[in-house]
This record gives sequence, C-alpha cells and structure tokens, in this order.
Amino acid sequence: MKLLKTKQQLRAWRKEQSGPVGFVPTMGYLHEGHAELLKASVEQNDVTVLSIFVNPTQFGPNEDLDRYPRDFERDQALAESLGVDAIFYPSVEEMYSTTTTLSIQPGAMATKLCGASRPGHFDGVLQIVTKLFHIVQPTNAYFGQKDAQQLALIESLVESYDFPLTVHRIPTVREQDGLAKSSRNVFLNNKERKEAAVLFQALQHGKELVESEARTDDVIRSVKAMIETNTSGRVDYVELLSYPNLEVQENAPLSILATAVFFTKARLIDNILIERVNAHA
Repeated sequence: MKLLKTKQQLRAWRKEQSGPVGFVPTMGYLHEGHAELLKASVEQNDVTVLSIFVNPTQFGPNEDLDRYPRDFERDQALAESLGVDAIFYPSVEEMYSTTTTLSIQPGAMATKLCGASRPGHFDGVLQIVTKLFHIVQPTNAYFGQKDAQQLALIESLVESYDFPLTVHRIPTVREQDGLAKSSRNVFLNNKERKEAAVLFQALQHGKELVESEARTDDVIRSVKAMIETNTSGRVDYVELLSYPNLEVQENAPLSILATAVFFTKARLIDNILIERVNAHA
C-alpha cells in the first residue's frame, strides 16, 4: 500500500493505474462505517484510494477542529487490512498552498439541516471535495448516508458540473443499539452514550408516523419531544424534507427525516430515508 503525501506524488502514481479507480475521502479516525465504504470500493474497482485530511475550511470558529480525533497509524493498519492501494495524506499546507478569493457557494440546499447552524460549512466541504476529485480523478466515489445532506450536495455538484465519476451511496452503519457510527462518538460520556441510542429510536418513531400519513409538523414535534424527554442533549433541529432536493414537500416520494443533537462535547447527527409507495411526485 502506497502512502502519498503530496499532490505530485499522487498524480504520478495515478498515471500508472489502469482500470476503474475507487475513492473514499475521509477525515480519518476510521470506524466501521468507513470500512464499509472501503470494502465497496475495493470490491468494485481495480484500485482504491483513501484520503485522510481534516479539512479546516469546513469548521467554524468555535467548532472542534483542534480536538477532532486523529490516529493515523490505526487508520493506516485498517486500510491495509481492507485492501486499500493508496492513502493520500496531505498536510494543510499541501492542500491550501495558495490563497484564493474564489469560493463554491452551494445555494439553498446548504441552508437547511446542518447548514442552518453551520454557515460556510458546506462551502468548505464542496471546496475540498472538488480539489480531491481533480487530484485523484476517481471513476467511483463512495459516501455514507449518515452525512445525507453532504451526500446530496456532492451528488448535485457532480451532476451540475459534469464530473466524470459516479457517486455511490452506502447505508449508515450502526452500533447494536442503533447509534450511527461516528468519529465523534468518542466524545460522549457514559450517560450520554446510553442516551444517544434514542436518536435512532425517535427517527424510527417518526418514520412510523410518516407512514401513517401524519402531518409534517406533527412528526417533527413528536420526534423532538422524544429526544428531549429521554436525553440530556439539546436538539439543534428535527426536519422532514424531500430527498435529495431538501425541500418542504408533503407526501414526497422520498423524504429524509433528520436530526442533530448537541451533547456536552459532541454534536451528533442522524437520519433515515422514507419512501412513500403512493406518493405524489
């Protein structure tokens, strides 16, 4: 397995490859969710590239950039065990060696869900993803459904700007009690870790309400109440929107029910997708 730390090294290595190239961009501290992305890429491509880069442009002034968990040696061992062919592990200086006044503005889709309380976050996400796509030049790229808003925006970016690659959605990987796997779960104390399982339970309850044709406002109110009653967390949002367009639409064919909850040292997100068989497009 190759360890590549500069764009020049990666581009030189990439020229030597033939056949489909799979790509999994991450910020490291890999867990089973990342492993599923990597397994899918290894299975479906001749070679797989994993990037590990904690991207500063997607963190706000008071967010957890400095304490975001990192363990490169562990990540490297896991990647090698899964059959990854190359790790791209650049420094901040390598990725942002020049300053620019140009920016990517994701538009209305980025003002919903996480974007409402994290202005500029998705600008940074799309900036780094665009750079990585150009550097790696993958045939296929793999993203987890847990970050559903990010995934929708990346799919829109690829479609709107004709990137020559295919984006693959990989279902959320969960703990036995339903908590979505996340690098930030390590920041939960024991009490919060037990409470965090309620997020998925509340979303499942909301899904049942949607399927029983409850109104959107009633679904949101019920899910929020369940989280607030059974956890010490502070609800950032509960939203029910069409997917992937992220618009308010009663009875959409495919909807996302999503939540974000602040605990003492972690902000957790989760979501489920809901298909309506008899929905009106």
